[in-house]
Amino acid sequence: MTPQARVQAAIEILDAVIAAARTKGAPADRLFTEWFRTRRFAGSSDRRAVRAIVYDAIRACGDIPASGRAAVLRLAQDDPALAILFDGSRHAPAPIAADDPVAPAGVAPVWLEQALTASGLDGPELRALLDRAPLDIRINGLKAALAELPEPGEPTPAPFARRFPPGTPVEQWQAYLAGAIEVQDAGSQLVCAAVGAQPGEAVVDLCAGAGGKTLALAAAMDNRGTLLACDADRARLSRLPPRAERAGVTIATTRLLDGGREAAALADWAGRADAVLVDAPCSGTGTWRRNPEARWRLDERELARLTVLQARLLDVAAALVRPGGRLIHVVCSLLDAEGADQVSGFLVRHPGWRAAPLALGAGRPRGDGVRLTPYHDGTDGFFVARLERL
Repeated sequence: MTPQARVQAAIEILDAVIAAARTKGAPADRLFTEWFRTRRFAGSSDRRAVRAIVYDAIRACGDIPASGRAAVLRLAQDDPALAILFDGSRHAPAPIAADDPVAPAGVAPVWLEQALTASGLDGPELRALLDRAPLDIRINGLKAALAELPEPGEPTPAPFARRFPPGTPVEQWQAYLAGAIEVQDAGSQLVCAAVGAQPGEAVVDLCAGAGGKTLALAAAMDNRGTLLACDADRARLSRLPPRAERAGVTIATTRLLDGGREAAALADWAGRADAVLVDAPCSGTGTWRRNPEARWRLDERELARLTVLQARLLDVAAALVRPGGRLIHVVCSLLDAEGADQVSGFLVRHPGWRAAPLALGAGRPRGDGVRLTPYHDGTDGFFVARLERL
């Protein structure tokens, strides 16, 4: 592909990404793959170049652009070498006209950027949300003897983590195939540590998804005790058993929940759990480094729905915890509405509980919890709070 054709390809893929963002359709990575599936003539260097333009444009535009062309023109305003490729030649985008719409720059849609600012994030903090994320791994304590890595990596705030450049093919390493390492952001590992799971305990991972945190909890428990992983998404939860087998985890069992009827499905666990982790569905504002187009998919109505769901799940979790036990609230969000405000609301609804201090070795206090950010901690953005039943 010529440089001009690469720009045009990026514009076409961005058109599809923009349409999907408006309709909550397929994610950008899938659309990128689908576009190239029918263009066998494109080589790996073409894919890399087009991908760079696509994601640079996504990161540069605060709100949903009017079109893929408007998004790439946002980049071209600051990059003369890119602007000159709009020359109208074969397979190239049409020349830039004086009245061509250019997508406005920004970190996020205006309402969302204002909400983040109100949640205590300043300019550098906001801009760091759109940096490219590194690749972190967790060394599985159950198979640590097999964790011989072909590259040493860099240390992270999490004690069992190593950090590598984006795109490092760790899933091809023997240590990964043997289950000795897992791909997991260091921030995600730190919030698992906040659970304080111990061997022999009874622990519930209430929103387990595909089980990344479940596996970390099992390792902390030295594969001894009872660990229940729950989720309402059958497809995601079904990925946990094979992952657990590879990681050598035998204490984790799964339970599919019916959304809205979780309490009934967990009645046998009422007042039994030493700890319950609620990694609640959230806006994902802390994960934009990995999914920058996600900020185009969020609106105020969806945020309101998520905060109601989070509060309900915290109430469900509270009923599972034994006296003296603990509940850990986690969101990969930096919005107070999903973090500090949720904890405040929980403590009002549940007077027999208190917030306990956390010492993660990273993060800064926010309300009754701790917040991790890409800017200060080099991790994905998280809020975590530990609540104890009196």
